Amino acid sequence: MDVRERRAGKRITGSVTFGTRGRLGEDFVSSVEYDYLLWVMVTAYALHIVEEYQYNWRAWATSTLHLDVDWRDFYLTNGCVIVLGISAAMIGWRAPWLSLTFPALALINAVFFHILPTIRTRVFSPGLVTAVLLFLPISGWVYYGAYRDGVATVSSVSLSVVGGALLMAYPIVLLLTKGRFDS
Repeated sequence: MDVRERRAGKRITGSVTFGTRGRLGEDFVSSVEYDYLLWVMVTAYALHIVEEYQYNWRAWATSTLHLDVDWRDFYLTNGCVIVLGISAAMIGWRAPWLSLTFPALALINAVFFHILPTIRTRVFSPGLVTAVLLFLPISGWVYYGAYRDGVATVSSVSLSVVGGALLMAYPIVLLLTKGRFDS
């Protein structure tokens, strides 16, 4: 019996299927249709990084957010973000609380580091365009896909938001404490 038959006639197009073993050892096939959206989110984040670089995010962050940041910090942090995104996309819905931290991180970045600072200071934030046009809709799309695939539980969504917030805060805390532990 294939996935189409198991889903009682629901039409499935472009889905990925994988076999797993249930708690009691019974075999079952689950259908995943939307975890590919995590890869779309990786692409959106790459475009966001290009926008931030081209419009000199470093100068804006230094003058507007008063962060002591240099390009080395920018490259390192964004390299780690892309590794996180690729990891999230590869994990997919096998650990939704973990993979959904990536779109949560993008949403938090969009709102708290681009949209709100632009509104508050009335100064354009490099990355604002991709934050509004890509991060907001694609992150919502990823969460909707997780919901449609049945993996967006209250706990997975809550943990992803907490994880995204912690991941967003981590480099900021490091920047704010940079040099305090030099001997």
